[in-house]
Amino acid sequence: MSSKAKTYRSNGKLLLTAEYVVLDGAKALAIPTKYGQSLSVKKNTRKKIVWKSSNELGEVWFEDEFTINNTSRKLRLKAKHYTDISKRLIQILTVAHDLNPEFLNSDQGYTITTDQDFNRLWGLGTSSTLINNIADWAEVDAYQLLEKTFKGSGYDIACAQNDAPVTYQLRYARKPLVETVTFEPSFKDHLYFVYLNEKQNSRDAIATYKKKGRIDAKIIERVNAITESIISCDTLSVFEILVVKHEDLIAELIDQKPIKSRLFKDFKGSVKSLGAWGGDFVMVTAEEDPTDYFKSKGFNTIIPYTEMVR
Repeated sequence: MSSKAKTYRSNGKLLLTAEYVVLDGAKALAIPTKYGQSLSVKKNTRKKIVWKSSNELGEVWFEDEFTINNTSRKLRLKAKHYTDISKRLIQILTVAHDLNPEFLNSDQGYTITTDQDFNRLWGLGTSSTLINNIADWAEVDAYQLLEKTFKGSGYDIACAQNDAPVTYQLRYARKPLVETVTFEPSFKDHLYFVYLNEKQNSRDAIATYKKKGRIDAKIIERVNAITESIISCDTLSVFEILVVKHEDLIAELIDQKPIKSRLFKDFKGSVKSLGAWGGDFVMVTAEEDPTDYFKSKGFNTIIPYTEMVR
């Protein structure tokens, strides 16, 4: 059988404001990245899903085969190698089938290849880009697919689907309000993203936040105000003040010290955690290129704002 492959692509994500509290309805500023992940689908004659995933270096980091069994109303997939990733893929594909029974409703086989152009330890959305790509393939709602698999707020799906910054807010019945915004800071050449050499588990961080249960309407209003101020901010000095206010607010909610006071006390600019605190990327402000400073501290991945953001 000769068939042309169909390719889907989704953007990575960065959460600039409202980490944690976005789960409780606060307005977040989220930024799609130039980095992303593609999923290529091609029909085959093997009656199996042959899956191969490659990293940014073109190296295969995961591969497996899944036998399709449609003898019952429920889709059943049997993996050749039952790794944790294989089990997670079976879950995602099965849920996609539940949302759209026409998806994988025959013994038609597929050869799947996924390629990402960023290090999957960076926390830029290996999972969310996969969810959005599979949702596009299965013709289902990506937010529903996320909710029934990985859960989370869904801001990362909004980034996967948009090529411009968005505000993201969960409303009644957890329905997201997504609005594209103009966020083109005049000082963007003074913004950098630094990888903290540690992958953060967002699910664990969210569980810890939920246990504390400290959120209320006043806190959400404060976060919303900071988000709006950051979007409209036109000077680096005011931006840095807003970053410190946001860091202090979240630090109080989750009983953690801001990352600057823990690791970068002597850094002259501001430092802001993004997403779950303690790992992945932070955003820093600097009058001059801070690469030498962070490399001296053992952090070798420093990406300018203009190279990271779409």
